[in-house]
Amino acid sequence: MAQDYYQLLGVGRGASAEEIQQAYRRLARRYHPDVNRGPEAEERFKEIGEAYRVLSDPKTRARYDRFGADFRRIPEDYDGRVTAGPDFGQAGRGWSRTGRVRAEPSFGGADFADGTDFADFADRGFGRAGPGGAGLGGSIFGDLFGAHGATGPIPGADQEAELELTVEEAYRGGRRQITLAGPGGSPRSYQVTIPRGVVEGQRVRLAGQGGRGSRHGQPGDLYLHVKIAPHPYYRLSGRDINVPLPVTPWEAALGARVPVTTPGGEIKVRVPAGSSSGRRLRLRGAGLPNPTGPPGDLHAEVRVAVPPALTARERALFEQLAAVSAFDPRT
Repeated sequence: MAQDYYQLLGVGRGASAEEIQQAYRRLARRYHPDVNRGPEAEERFKEIGEAYRVLSDPKTRARYDRFGADFRRIPEDYDGRVTAGPDFGQAGRGWSRTGRVRAEPSFGGADFADGTDFADFADRGFGRAGPGGAGLGGSIFGDLFGAHGATGPIPGADQEAELELTVEEAYRGGRRQITLAGPGGSPRSYQVTIPRGVVEGQRVRLAGQGGRGSRHGQPGDLYLHVKIAPHPYYRLSGRDINVPLPVTPWEAALGARVPVTTPGGEIKVRVPAGSSSGRRLRLRGAGLPNPTGPPGDLHAEVRVAVPPALTARERALFEQLAAVSAFDPRT
């Protein structure tokens, strides 16, 4: 049983031309042989292509809506009158221009019910008009498939891959060469321009580097999904950068200006007096750049660190501080 073209494209019978085109493009990208190497993908790709060719043409679509899967066997000027009880699946019957059935065979003995490909049938010259008969090969098939069964250009499918960047690369942007597996698994190199300030999840488009088109169709695009690699020092939150800020006990207690490393270089940050571990200091605009808006911020988290080993003098001073200080952080 022939599949319903509307069901193949996943649209309703009242779908607009734009909805039909969008459905076709979505499915063509999914089942294009360059993208989908599943055992049924190629056959599925051909089926949705055929459905689109029929439903994208208003005249052909109208005939399909009226006659269903048998629309190709009926001449375009058929007026709907039948005199001999036609059997659409039977060989040896042909339609006249008045729509009446005549007994003499017009299809050269071809049996449409056995799975004969109609485009191939027309290409071999079968079904052309005889005396008083309608020529299917030279009209309907010629219009639908062209002289040799050809269709219009089919664009290549868009493809996707992952592009892993360091925080520093995302911050400064630039050019980079990457290698991906091409058709058949062979490696293929690309020169990628990385936008300055790119963020996790953003896509970088390489125009024309996707799947190959068919029948002179334009190639698809390659979309690289940005992934930021984990960093031992920086932690990203959107365009904001979070960094640890180690300080000494006396810097935390007395206050100080200390250096902090950022992807854009070293800058100074003021640590207020009396800062404890966990305090967050915000440096506005020191995060990832933003070509279309405000940049992110840098958040430095204070972490009080003590010397791993004390000199005799340092120990004496700490003991002196302990003797005079009434501060108890546990109260």
